[in-house]
Formats: sequence, structure tokens, C-alpha cells
Amino acid sequence: MFAVAPMMDWTDRHCRAFHRAFSRRAVLFTEMVTADAVLHGDQARLLSFSEAEHPVVLQLGGSEPEKLAAAARIGAAWGYDALNLNVGCPSERVQSGAFGACLMREPTLVAECLAAMAEAAPGVPVSIKHRLGVDEQDPEQTLFPFVEAVAHVGVREFIVHARKAWLKGLSPKDNREIPPLDYPLVRRLKAAFPELAVVLNGGLETLGQARTAAGWGGPLPPGEAPVDGVMLGRAAYHTPEILGHVDAEFYGATERVGAAEALARYRPYMAAALGAGTPLHAMTRHMLGLFAGQPGARGYRRVLSEQAVRPGAGLEVLDRAVACVGQAAEAAA
Repeated sequence: MFAVAPMMDWTDRHCRAFHRAFSRRAVLFTEMVTADAVLHGDQARLLSFSEAEHPVVLQLGGSEPEKLAAAARIGAAWGYDALNLNVGCPSERVQSGAFGACLMREPTLVAECLAAMAEAAPGVPVSIKHRLGVDEQDPEQTLFPFVEAVAHVGVREFIVHARKAWLKGLSPKDNREIPPLDYPLVRRLKAAFPELAVVLNGGLETLGQARTAAGWGGPLPPGEAPVDGVMLGRAAYHTPEILGHVDAEFYGATERVGAAEALARYRPYMAAALGAGTPLHAMTRHMLGLFAGQPGARGYRRVLSEQAVRPGAGLEVLDRAVACVGQAAEAAA
């Protein structure tokens, strides 16, 4: 299994449709949506998605089983392929709502939340995304009982960000970079719970590195086992062409999708969105990493950054941006 991580302010419906243009099989996740937002906010804005996005997972945030159950029921009615509970976000805003990574200290409550979600959305798989632990916890001592408690209510997929979270003193950005990664611990978790699907997340920058960290590259030390999947976040967002290799590397497809093919696939979506009143920059802001490292990439980014925000901007702006890459390639030939 390969998945693109849920990322706040990034993996909205336009980003997911763009990523789907590269891979037909990667599992896509929404941004985290709080249960309260689902229950009291603009559901069409928060939950709408393109049919092309499947398989797509709705990630929920919250710590009240009743509210999460109601939100799960709504998410299932919108047609999401699966539901996921966020137990990994370390931001102060999330902590103030008593959910996210701070729930690592409350396995019983987490289990109750997930059980309520599963009961409210029968037939829709429910999973959890979590850290190794938080603050003073010793993951070697607390991670395994946490997973056991959650698995006891029937959860079978655990997406593990292979870092602890420090809830005081580190920003969300620092929490993605400073706490050390521990991939072997995640592989030991898989060995301890072979019946569970364990997906590795955190710090993975290339598909090759992901395969190695997952334990798919050769013999492992005693007590470790290959995990069942990997999840990339910022690497997939900032260099989306990585996703064009996913179907071949992880699902046995013969096709590898380059930037030109992905843009051709995404263009009808963009045209339809523009026709429905979506501003161009709402889509192109997710495309700035395309052509990263190639001649003309700087011009491509400049055109999109400066021109896509203008009122009435259309696909001609994208054409001008892409032309920068083509012209640079011709000049270098």
C-alpha cells in the first residue's frame, strides 16, 4: 500500500485531484477535519470531492465518541472509502481541543472513539494515524499497549508516524523534524502484531528510501518484520512527479506517468473547476513543485505565482508557465 499523507492546508480536493493524475492506485487522504466542523460547518465545502479521487480517506479529529460517530456517519454518506482518526497532530490548537497527539496518553478513550466511528459507519474501514508516543513516554513501553488497546475494538490499520511528539516547546514544524525517527520500532510493532496492517510514515523522501525503511529491501534483524505500506507527505507534495512512479513501484503497473501526461489528465478537472467559479490559484498553488530541479522550473513557478492570482486567470497561465520549461529544455539541447 502507498498513501499520500493528510496535510493541513495542502491536501484539499484540488490537490488530491492533481495527485490522482499521477497515480491511479495511491490512497489519498483529506486534510484533518474536526468532528465539530463536520457537524456544524459547511459540509459541501469540507467534504466534497471528485469521483476521480477514489480511493480517498476522510481523516477526522476529535475526542468525543458521540461527535466522532456522527461525523463518521456523515462521511460515509458522502462516499468516502475509509475513515481515519488523527492521533498524531501536535499543534497547540489541536491540543486545546484535547485531541491529536495528546490522545496517545488515553488509549481507552481512543479505542472508544474508533469503536463509535466503526459502529456508525458499518462496512467502511476505520483506521488510526498516530505517533510513537508523546513527551516523557518511553515508546518501547507505551506504544505496544496503546496499539493492543485500539486493536481490541477491531481496528486493523495503524499508520505510524515514526517519531514521538513533544507537545510543549516544539512547533508542529519542529515536531516533523527534531524528534528522532525510529523505523526499527515500527517494524518491531509489525512483528509483534502480524495480524494488523502497519503503515510507516515520517521522514520518507524517496520511494527507494520508503521501501528500505519499510523492510522490503532484504533481511531484517530478529524481532522485526516488513510493514504493510508506506505513507509520504511533504516529499509527495513538493515533488509530485514522485507519484508518477508509484503504480509501477508498488502495484506492478507498467506505466510511469510524467509531468506532461499528468497535466493532460488534470486539465479537464481544472477547466471544469474554473467553469464552476474556482479561482486558478486554488489549483496551481499545489503545482509549484512540478518540474523541480529541471531547467525552466524557476520561470514556471514565477509565472504561476504572479499570474494565477489575477482575477479571471485561466488555463492560458498554466500554458505560459509550462512553456518556460519547454523553452529552457530547447535552449539546453
